[in-house]
Amino acid sequence: MNYIEFSAVKIVVSGRVQGVGFRYFIAQRANELELNGYTKNLFNGDVEIVAEGRREFVEALITKAKEGPRNSKVDFCKVEWLDFKKKYDNFEIY
Repeated sequence: MNYIEFSAVKIVVSGRVQGVGFRYFIAQRANELELNGYTKNLFNGDVEIVAEGRREFVEALITKAKEGPRNSKVDFCKVEWLDFKKKYDNFEIY
């Protein structure tokens, strides 16, 4: 059986994650992994990521979010699994 599981996730990343190219880093990784969704800065200094696609690729994005780009410093990464609803057609930066 060739079953592919699809998932969706909301990730909130805290630390030095604004002004260091974090959203662009995430968008690039998401596009490489063929994930859809978005990333945006939050008013409190965190970055929010919502992504959906193949579960193994969503998990890979979570790993990348915990690492961040070179100039970032991730202190905490909150991961909330969501129901996959195929809500997005691409990956956006807001």
